Amino acid sequence: MKLQRLAVIAVLTMVVLACAKAENKVEYPENFQSWNHVKSMVLYADHALADPFEGIHHIYANDIALDGFSNSQFAEGSVIVFDLFHSNEGGGALQEGDRKLTGVMVKNSKHFSKTGGWGFEGFAGDSTDQRLVSDGGAGCFACHEAQVKDSDYVFSKPR
Repeated sequence: MKLQRLAVIAVLTMVVLACAKAENKVEYPENFQSWNHVKSMVLYADHALADPFEGIHHIYANDIALDGFSNSQFAEGSVIVFDLFHSNEGGGALQEGDRKLTGVMVKNSKHFSKTGGWGFEGFAGDSTDQRLVSDGGAGCFACHEAQVKDSDYVFSKPR
């Protein structure tokens, strides 16, 4: 009986820990292209962030995040997505190539307190589950903290 109780406690503990870890993951935001388009821009090879972000960026935000762009204070539940594509030049035009990655920021101060209240994730190419962030967002946050702390760690400004 005592052994069964210990086994049940062990299983419950594992479930709680698994749920806690899952809550701290940034999920791929389905249909984000139908959200508010904040801006588009191109980073060229000579830009400071070209490695790894050279290419065509499209920035999207959910409705909650919109006000944050005007006052640099983003509400809990804000989600910002940057969709990054290779760029192709030729024939007098700059065009989108293949998707490089989809970057996602989610504002949840409770779950992401170590990274300024933001969760960070990158999804490779067209994948919705191949994650690029392996350090809990610490690397992303370090750059955001160093460069855009005064805008609640958000690089993008509306057009």
